[in-house]
Amino acid sequence: MKVVILEALGKNSHFRTLFLFHSQNVSLDLAVLFFYNQLMTSLGKIFFRGLITILPIAITIYILYSAIVILDGMLGVVLRQILPTYIPGLGLATIIFFTFLFGLMLNNLVIEKFLSFAEKKLLDVPLIRAVYSPLRDLMNLFSKKSEKNPQQVVFVQMSQLGHLQLGLITRESFEELDLGDKTIDKVAVYFPFSYALGGNTLLIPKSQVTHVNLPIEKAMSLAITGWVKAEKTNEDSSNSQS
Repeated sequence: MKVVILEALGKNSHFRTLFLFHSQNVSLDLAVLFFYNQLMTSLGKIFFRGLITILPIAITIYILYSAIVILDGMLGVVLRQILPTYIPGLGLATIIFFTFLFGLMLNNLVIEKFLSFAEKKLLDVPLIRAVYSPLRDLMNLFSKKSEKNPQQVVFVQMSQLGHLQLGLITRESFEELDLGDKTIDKVAVYFPFSYALGGNTLLIPKSQVTHVNLPIEKAMSLAITGWVKAEKTNEDSSNSQS
């Protein structure tokens, strides 16, 4: 009879544990306390599993929503003064339209030459050069690889013990900087910080660099998250099936 009841209660049932306590003449108060602790542990695991699943989604939605509100408000203030009736989102749509139009204009050789000339003149202003130049270089870092701007993902050997660190080559030539012989046969490699903004840039001998066939976006994601990968454990799989 006892075996039949245990099979009916199931393998992972808390009531099975309570029945075993009762059948072995264990104090009811102790059995209830044990059952309560087991139940709270299971509820905590369920809550934590839901939290780590929904939190990245919630943060992503919040960031996207905040970005849309900010971009819409940048031009929305002006449009509210011009248009008799303002439709929410019209400012964002206008920014997207003009951005696309500006990119389309860059395909024209005359306009491209004019913008290059205007950019050079703006860079002559110290304040604008200090702000604009780093931002432009940062955007170029994530742009598609070209002959003029080759970004490559690499492993750098950091010690004789074989320790490797993932980085991005940001510069392969230093001729225009006139830094002397110290930059010969070296490349500039950017190492992002994990779980933080920023990173370090080091001049590394080419002999210590090994190229990796990995997209820049994936390499940045791995470096920033500390190579963490969430995987389902056997315990989680068994709990989800129970």
